[in-house]
Amino acid sequence: MDSAKKILIIDDDKRLHERVREFLQANRYECASLMGGGAVLETLDVFRPDIVLLDVMMPGEDGFSVLLKIRGESKVPVLMLTARGEDTDRIIGLELGADDYLAKPFNPRELLARIRAVLRRSEPLENTRDKDEVDDSSSALHVAFSSGMIRRGSYILDTKRQTLTFGSTTTSLSTAELCLLHAFMTRAGTVLSRDQLMVLAFGSDEHSTARSIDVHISRLRALLRDLGETASRIRTVWGSGYCWIEE
Repeated sequence: MDSAKKILIIDDDKRLHERVREFLQANRYECASLMGGGAVLETLDVFRPDIVLLDVMMPGEDGFSVLLKIRGESKVPVLMLTARGEDTDRIIGLELGADDYLAKPFNPRELLARIRAVLRRSEPLENTRDKDEVDDSSSALHVAFSSGMIRRGSYILDTKRQTLTFGSTTTSLSTAELCLLHAFMTRAGTVLSRDQLMVLAFGSDEHSTARSIDVHISRLRALLRDLGETASRIRTVWGSGYCWIEE
């Protein structure tokens, strides 16, 4: 799998570019580099990366602005890198559409593990599982997203096109949004804890946190409101977790 994967590195640190590129190429990834985000859209179109490594603290246009540009045109997974590890930066990145976040300085092996985890989450897989099963192992990541349409009331989740339709309105989904919606809509009416959601949506990824689940839920609720939902479709069950409420 890894030999065919392409990684775009966007960072103003030339030495970091060289070290990361050398390490990733040694692990059979193809890399391209940008020293800033000015040509990011053209590079996405030509290079077509499978994942983007994006620095937050760059002179001029910062990583958050570049992330907004990327999300305006592409659902490519983005792993943000920064010398600032504060929760505020992490939450902002997640809210803007980042798939993961890694603070500098980092161990190259941790970077590789994060890249592989994000790439696993971004790929539809073929094996299905019992929709009522809530497993606490990483194999839960392999829930099939190739099954087609999932319908719940006025909602249609298209797992192949990675879209959600409500009435006559359709919107594209990020990988995290698709994974969480799949978990909720195949278990409508069931209260899911944060830990269960991390397993179901992210394969028990050790880098996912309860706080990041809350951020993703907040983004999902905003997405549903933008589609025209007036009810609280994803309900907070205090002390337990979250539940998709049937219409």
